[in-house]
Amino acid sequence: MMPVTNAEIAAKVREATISDQPLDLDAATAAVNDPRAGAIATFFGQVRNHDHGDEVTFLEYSMHPTAEAEIKQIAAEIAARDELCAVWVAHRVGTLQIGDAALVAAVSAPHRQAAFQALADIVDEVKSRVPIWKCQHFPDGSHEWSNCP
Repeated sequence: MMPVTNAEIAAKVREATISDQPLDLDAATAAVNDPRAGAIATFFGQVRNHDHGDEVTFLEYSMHPTAEAEIKQIAAEIAARDELCAVWVAHRVGTLQIGDAALVAAVSAPHRQAAFQALADIVDEVKSRVPIWKCQHFPDGSHEWSNCP
């Protein structure tokens, strides 16, 4: 099998961004649709109403200026895998309400196992490497920073 070129990697990354706008799972799925794909795996990470037994009312995500470059790097690393057709990943910043999408990712591949593995790797890498900070707000007006890589 021939190695994947930089141009091929770039073509496989359909989106890799940080956004202050709502994230759209349907758009992500459509973007990675490919006639070579037998599988599309998606992830919709949403804001939940609790954390460690405490009620959460909303979240605020802040980012370091290098966050966009890091998410693009992660997408390129995953897209370099020969067995993938396309990759889409976006993380939201700003104020998010309960149920809002914080992280959306989609991957297509000829076979499901490659799609599942790539999707899990993207989510894990974004959560561990991208410098985005989460501030949880509670009903009493207090707040707490958490999950800061």
